Amino acid sequence: MKNKITSLFNIEYPIIQAGMIWCSGWRLASAVSNAGGLGIIGSGSMYPEVLEEHVQKCLKATDKPFAVNLPMLYPDIDKHIETIIKYKVPIVFTSAGNPKTWTAHLQKHGIKVVHVVSSVKFALKAQDAGVDAVVAEGFEAGGHNGRDETTTFCLIPMVKEVIKIPLIAAGGIGSGSGILAALNLGADGVQIGSRFVASEESSAHLNFKNAVVEAKEGATMLTLKEITPVRLIKNAFFDHVAEAYRNGSSVEQLKELLGRGRAKKGMFEGDLNEGELEIGQVAGLIHNIQPATEIFKQLLSEYRLALEEQNTDKFQF
Repeated sequence: MKNKITSLFNIEYPIIQAGMIWCSGWRLASAVSNAGGLGIIGSGSMYPEVLEEHVQKCLKATDKPFAVNLPMLYPDIDKHIETIIKYKVPIVFTSAGNPKTWTAHLQKHGIKVVHVVSSVKFALKAQDAGVDAVVAEGFEAGGHNGRDETTTFCLIPMVKEVIKIPLIAAGGIGSGSGILAALNLGADGVQIGSRFVASEESSAHLNFKNAVVEAKEGATMLTLKEITPVRLIKNAFFDHVAEAYRNGSSVEQLKELLGRGRAKKGMFEGDLNEGELEIGQVAGLIHNIQPATEIFKQLLSEYRLALEEQNTDKFQF
């Protein structure tokens, strides 16, 4: 399949595995890249020396392109960028900050830059900053997303209407039919996170993977919008947050409740009670833990079946 995204990244299929903190290390990234998509190492939870180790191991595990996700608010971002340039990582996905800060510098070293946005306004700002593509992420997504709560179904066509650079859809996509729907809405490719959390190669704790598999419709909710919006599985920590809101807690009190290392405690260490369990609404469609290669094959098979059905009389008006 050749389109704007496969050509831009030199990959076989326009399917990108999201760079999720505590979940996407070199094993997952290399597995997805070897399957024909684009794997991403999530550097936001890594010390500089840890990212360097993951990049080195990913280079040994695959000869295909892979990327690094780079949250702009990361305190040692300059060290991460040194590693990315040193090892000639071909693609960087930036998020949570101003894309103007590093885009030109990375591109000067031959690196493609993609920025993650949650609104039309920020998509236009990213395009003005000179990025090579944008990921438009809807309200359904796991982890941190937009305050406006714009769903993927609405966001993708609105962004498509105003930008000229390639567009990647994210949020609520976890099946082949979801991929087809995103492409029909105007996306050139898709970014999938939650489905790959429940992969054998994901660095998430098994407790968290099992919690994702067991999650049903309504198991997650977007919260902490005053700090940074995050979609969480409802657990004891979530209940503490909900109680804090009922009691009229201030932003400072919410920050104190959140504390430090809450996401690591939940997703990486497996504390299902007091940890922060970030996952998308699509968790309700995830029913098992599989090797990433099998997940990828299933996505392709579902996509082709959905495309075949789309071309039948069922869709003729």
